[in-house]
Amino acid sequence: MASASSQPSLAVGFSSFDPGAPSCTASSASGILSPTASEVPYASGMPIKKIGHRSVDSSGGTTSSALKGAIQLGITHTVGSLSTKPERDVLMQDFHMVESIFFPSEGSNLTPAHHYNAFRFKTYAPVAFRYFWELFGIRPDDYLYSLCSEPLIELCSSGASGSLFYVSSDDEFIVKTVRHKEAEFLQKLLPGYYINLNQNPRTLLPKFYGLYCVQTGGKNIRIVVMNNLLPISVKMHIKYDLKGSTYKRRASQKEREKPLPTFKDLDFLQDIPDGLFLDADTYNALCKTLQRDCLVLQSFKIMDYSLLMSIHNIDHAQREPLSSETQYSVDTRRPAPQKALYSTAMESIQGEARRGGTMETDDHMGGIPARNSKGERLLLYIGIIDILQSYRFVKKLEHSWKAVVHDGDAVSVHRPGFYAERFQRFMCNTVFKKIPLKPSPSKKLRSGSSFSRRAGSSGNSLSLIHISEPT
Repeated sequence: MASASSQPSLAVGFSSFDPGAPSCTASSASGILSPTASEVPYASGMPIKKIGHRSVDSSGGTTSSALKGAIQLGITHTVGSLSTKPERDVLMQDFHMVESIFFPSEGSNLTPAHHYNAFRFKTYAPVAFRYFWELFGIRPDDYLYSLCSEPLIELCSSGASGSLFYVSSDDEFIVKTVRHKEAEFLQKLLPGYYINLNQNPRTLLPKFYGLYCVQTGGKNIRIVVMNNLLPISVKMHIKYDLKGSTYKRRASQKEREKPLPTFKDLDFLQDIPDGLFLDADTYNALCKTLQRDCLVLQSFKIMDYSLLMSIHNIDHAQREPLSSETQYSVDTRRPAPQKALYSTAMESIQGEARRGGTMETDDHMGGIPARNSKGERLLLYIGIIDILQSYRFVKKLEHSWKAVVHDGDAVSVHRPGFYAERFQRFMCNTVFKKIPLKPSPSKKLRSGSSFSRRAGSSGNSLSLIHISEPT
């Protein structure tokens, strides 16, 4: 391991990476990322505009084969160096450990030659993250093969934060760029995250597998490796980002023009007013998991997180013609089994209902089986996202200002306790609902006439009768 002070300084950055990216931050003695005086936009002759936390040049280009190559070179080195470290229990100092290695273009006795500009690669808490791999059944060689055997695939859509997203070629991992404050917060979160995963590996919270930083040309590009919630081998028909808030929670016109827009709370209430119906076991397991996860987030004073939910409509997919020219030509095939344990939506909610229930399908493909009010069979892919947001002074101030103009209980930025309660209530009362149990034959005979009157006066009652009949 080479320290930052013993290596040559970086003079140039990636020629293909945008020159307006946020500049480098330094590591403190404790290993926590801290901003430096150079945390300003890089001087460039090209016009700079801001998209979330990253700046882009006038061409708008952000794709970088050099960045992807640097990530893969760095991860290859760090996984190899981990193999020389003996297996042992995780110690507190492991959460603050930072390893740094310099990659000159011409190579060195520790690094291979490459055709990118020189860069430094930092690995945060490598021993602690190795424990997370073990907890989720990920072998180091599988981790390395997934991320480095083939080029990373850049996802075309970025979130409101402006993060870049890559997915591994085997659909297993997501690589995401993060702000320096988010990377810093994740480091501080790691000991508590470790304790929580030890007690409960089945969770809808993000599963973090690595935290890294690529430094070059006065810029610092921080990245996290996480579980992939949405397999690209399954066609998603609609996608929602849900917070349980109504203030400005509708997808913009620009978002709606995307091939697969991410809709929001008000869109969900309009599109699926009756909610999504789960069998009792699955519903109970899901709500129990949400409750436990929200308690964890509340204990860390985390808020403004969302439930990302993508829906695959089985009945629609069976009616859609297959085309080899479409992105989703393999959507009827089962995706390759994921290497990580507890990585699918069903595994994440302690899914006892996997072994039975009223809504069995031939192949759940990792999704949670559900139905809509029309009785159509659905698979839900869900997870809690955007948890690296602590309720600090800026957020308190933001909520206070919004509360003056709007309903304070409706805005998304709120104190963590209230946010968690509202989030759970919205998910378990509005978004997800239990399929009504079918009455026994004797009860049907006793209440047949009154039930017929109710069904005749309500279209929803007819829908619920249909939902309860598996096809």
